[in-house]
This record gives sequence, structure tokens and C-alpha cells, in this order.
Amino acid sequence: MARKPGAVRHGPGPALMLGALGVVYGDIGTSPLYAFKEAVKAATAGGAAVPAAALGAVSLILWSLILIVSLKYAVLILRADNRGEGGIVAMLALLGARQARPGTWKAVLLVIGLVGAALLYGDGAITPAISVLSAIEGLKVDAPVLTPFVVPITLVILVALFAVQHKGVAVIGRVFGPVMLIWFVVLVLLAIPSILRAPEILGAVNPWRAVDFLAHAGWHVSFMMLGAAFLAVTGGEAMYADLGHFGAPAIRVAWFGLVLPALLIHYCGQGALLMADPSAIENPFYLLAPEWAHYPLVALATMATVIASQAVISGVYSLTQQSIQLGFMPTMRVVHTDQDERGQIYVPAVNWLLAAGTLTAVVVFESSDALAGAYGIAVSALMGITTLLAALIALRWGYNPILVFAANGFFLAIDALFFAANSVKLFEGGWFPLVLAAAVAFLMLTWMKGNHVLEAVRETMRQPEATFLARLASHPPVTLPGTAAFLTAATEGIPMALGRLVERSRCLHERILLITVIYEEAPVIPAEERAQVTLVAQGIRKAISKYTPGMERVVLRYGFMQTASIPEGLQCAVKSGLLPPEYLEDLTYFVGHEVVIPSARPGMALWRQGLFAFMKRNAERTGAHFCLPTRQIVEVGTEIEI
Repeated sequence: MARKPGAVRHGPGPALMLGALGVVYGDIGTSPLYAFKEAVKAATAGGAAVPAAALGAVSLILWSLILIVSLKYAVLILRADNRGEGGIVAMLALLGARQARPGTWKAVLLVIGLVGAALLYGDGAITPAISVLSAIEGLKVDAPVLTPFVVPITLVILVALFAVQHKGVAVIGRVFGPVMLIWFVVLVLLAIPSILRAPEILGAVNPWRAVDFLAHAGWHVSFMMLGAAFLAVTGGEAMYADLGHFGAPAIRVAWFGLVLPALLIHYCGQGALLMADPSAIENPFYLLAPEWAHYPLVALATMATVIASQAVISGVYSLTQQSIQLGFMPTMRVVHTDQDERGQIYVPAVNWLLAAGTLTAVVVFESSDALAGAYGIAVSALMGITTLLAALIALRWGYNPILVFAANGFFLAIDALFFAANSVKLFEGGWFPLVLAAAVAFLMLTWMKGNHVLEAVRETMRQPEATFLARLASHPPVTLPGTAAFLTAATEGIPMALGRLVERSRCLHERILLITVIYEEAPVIPAEERAQVTLVAQGIRKAISKYTPGMERVVLRYGFMQTASIPEGLQCAVKSGLLPPEYLEDLTYFVGHEVVIPSARPGMALWRQGLFAFMKRNAERTGAHFCLPTRQIVEVGTEIEI
């Protein structure tokens, strides 16, 4: 899939590549802490000798990295960008699934996409837990007496990590890249001596080693081994999710130039160690290092896993913001921790819910071995969904269907195989991220369904412009000085807040703005294209000229990666000459405060209506969401039965 016109282009500069090391490759870069160990343990469960299992596991991991991460993500998926942005939400926007009508194939696609997005929340809870826990477990190598303290130390680190999120990661982020650069160099340095002692491990480059081992191991052992080996590619999905921050060139150069070679060499090093010393299976990563380096390596591994965890947490924040903008989630408080960086955000509600999930995972599973059973199933499902959506995007862009089905079908088959293998671990912990993902997906679908029902009721309550103007003419209101801005979700009809204000107070400001904010399917809308201003109806100035000089409808357009600010949007309208400057003088914002009342109306189950009403009550206030000055807001309450 070639890049489409209008896509954002990033050059592969050194700064971007260094940043990509810390943000994009933190997760997959720390997989050597546990992935190879789990793959060999799974392989030996059927009675295979450790050296043979090590050779088969290394071969399987190497070719998984080549096929899934290198070919599928780096070569194929990165091309399916939405004007430079990546990720599941960007894909859904690109396919236009947000406005899907119930019962259509796009509606099914929307559900699949939302499930994929929800899986990232499950992954976001597991990744920090298994990463940090596996790093701290290195203490047990030289000091088994510290074993009881591994979980408490992990919990302290994770609590501290989530507790400092509100401060932002701008300063810490500057060291992410250099630390991960050191990490990948250390991975190579640890492996080379081991490979020189057992060079026969290089035979793992032959994919037949993996195929032959799996073919003779029995289906159960093979599936367990595939599921464990998949841990080595978890984190590869970050390539696409972080596409907008670094661009495809920097991500590809960092991967093929450093990360992939370092991982291939390191996994060969761990395999060579087990071929020479099968007893090292308990922790081959740390046993690669000389004894004097164990504690420094624990410290470096802890820093690397914290970086990997931070990257995942920041990714969840970004996903949440995009989902809110596109209407998949209720509005929440989003704090910009760095005014100069669009992606530096903090979502308090998500932060502490994610913290609860992560800490629960550590307490419940207690070790990286146990957590390995919970890890992988969510990511494998997400990768399959990404492959499917990428195929649909390619078809939408007009690519040869035969080539699309051949390429994406091949990778989808691999995704399905790994998902099936990870499903074997469903009752060993795989249920944990799936339960989290199912809960998030259900809340997303409930929010969207509830808003659909709510908007249908609103439409019956809004007055048509002609009716409203006729009432103004027959019952002239008292004229108030200044400008009144009424927020409305619709681009037609009179906002309920305006109708109620005139009905109850018999007054109307001399200048009226009807403001609608629309989030487009594109990630960013330029400021010069922000505002569109039209008359509410033809001849409206004449109809109400003796009461008010004008009533304008203002539509403000934002991308799903942007934060909507109505004051900023109105300034854009003034700068573009669409509104006179005096409209922003003495401005009062009238915001509807809707209280949703569940009812027995068809369209949504009563208990689900109650859940939607609860979400609506606890959503961020409209004024705060659109950055309105609190001293200029007047809320007009309305009860709505849905």
C-alpha cells in the first residue's frame, strides 16, 4: 500500500530514531527478559532435551520477528496511515466506520475495531506488570533470600510510576532513547561471548529448525511453544500505534538498523547458553552476564521496563483521547502536561483504573512465569484485527484485490495460528486481559448506543428554525446586550437551551451564535479550515432585525488527534473574517446540562439505559471539555427520557 496524498512525512533524523527506541521499542526490547525462557520451558514440557528445545525456540522466535514485525508491520501495516497517524482508531476513522448504520457491514466492522481498541487496555494493564516483575526477578539469581520481596518491590515501583504520571514525561522522556540505546547495545554484548562458545546456535537461522521441532513435539506442546514464543513479538504493534509521533522512515530505520539485529543476536545468545548449560533455563537472560554484572543489569533492566511501561501507558492515554474525540467514550478530563507537545497528555481516570488493573495482575499472578499465561492473547487478537482492517483499507484505496488477499491472507493466517496458540492459555491467565477488554468494549458500545438513542430524542425536542423565528415575531423578547453562544450537537434546528431560555426568561441577546463542534475522520484540521459560519436561515436578519442584529451558526472542525477549544475556534473565525470581532465581546456561553432518565422506551434495555445515564452523569462537563472560561458559562438544565 503506497502512502496516500496528504500524509504527514517525517524524515528519519537521528533525534526521531533515538526517540523511537524509547517509545516504540521499549516493550518489544524488554521481551528477552521472559520470552525465550517461557518458549524453552514450553518446548521441554513434552520431554525434549533443553539444547534441542533451545534451538527450536530460537528459530521460532527469529522467524516470528521477521515475519510479523519486520514484514507485516514495518513493510505492510505502516503504509496504512491516516494522514500520518496510525492505530486502530485511525483505521476506523479512515474506513468511515464511526457513522455506520446498525445492521450494516460497517457496523460489524465498528464493533470489531472497538474490540481491538479495547484489547489495548488489557495489554496496557499486563505489560507494566510482566515487564517490571521480570526485571526485579533478577534479584533471585544471586540472592534467593530476596524472593519474598520481589512482588512488594515491583508494586512499589509500579505505584510510583502511576503516581508521577500527572507530572508528565517530558523531562524523563528525553532519556528514554539513550537508555534504550544502551539497553540494546548491552543485549548484543551479553550474547556475543555465548554465541562464540556454541556457534551451532546459528543454525536457528534456518526456519526448518522451528518447523521440524513443532512437527515432532505434538500439538499441545507446539501450541504452548507458539504461545510462549509470541511473547517475543508483543510490542511490535507499537510501530503502528506510534506512527504519528515518529513517522514510518524513523521507525523502520531504527528497527532494521538496530533493534532487529540486537534482538536476533541476543536470542541466539540465550539459545547458545542453554545449549552449553541446560541448567541456565531458570533465567537465561541474567545468567548470560558475569556475576559482577548481575546487579547493574537488574538496575538497567528495571529502567528499561519502566520505559516500556511508560510507553504503553502513554499509548493508552492517546487511545483514550482519540476515542473520546470520535464519540467512542464519554468525555473525561485530559490534562496536557506539556503545552508544546500535542501528545504529552495525562488522563486521571484512566491512569488509576489502569494502575488498579496492573497492580491486581501482579498480586494475583505473583511471577512473570504466571503472567506469561495472561500475556499474548490480547495482543494476538489485536494483531489479527489490525491485519483485517489494513486489508479493507487497501481495498478502499483501490489496490489489486488478489495481491491484498494474498498478502493480508498470509499474515492473517499467521495471526490466527498465534491466537489459537495463545487461547490454550485462556484458563491459565489469558482470561484476565480479555475480561478487561470485554468490559471496556461493552462500555464503549453502550456509550455509542446511548448517544444514538439520546440524539434521536433530542431531535424530537428541538424546534425547527422557522417555528422559532415565527414565535420571536409573534412574541418579541426583551433584548439583552452582548453575545450569547449556545452549544449544540446538531447543525440544524434550535438548541434546546436556547428554546428554554427564551421560553422561560422572555429575553434574547442582541447577538446569537449556535456553535457545533465536529471531530473529523482526519487526525488534524488546520486552523485556517477550522470554522464555517452561516446564517441560521435565509432572511433571518430581516425576520429578527428589530430584536437582534444577527444569529449565526458556527461549525468548528477538529481532527481526532486535536483538543477542541471553542474560544480558539471562534478566534479562528474572526481571523478568517467570518465573524466580526465584536461578537467575542461580552460573550456568554449557554451550555445544556442534560439529565438522562431511563424509561421503558424501546431501543435499549432498561438496565443498559441506567448504565449510560451513570456514564453521562460522571462524564466531564461540556464547558471544561471545550475549554470554556468558567466565569462565562451558564448551564441550562433539561431532563430527557430515553
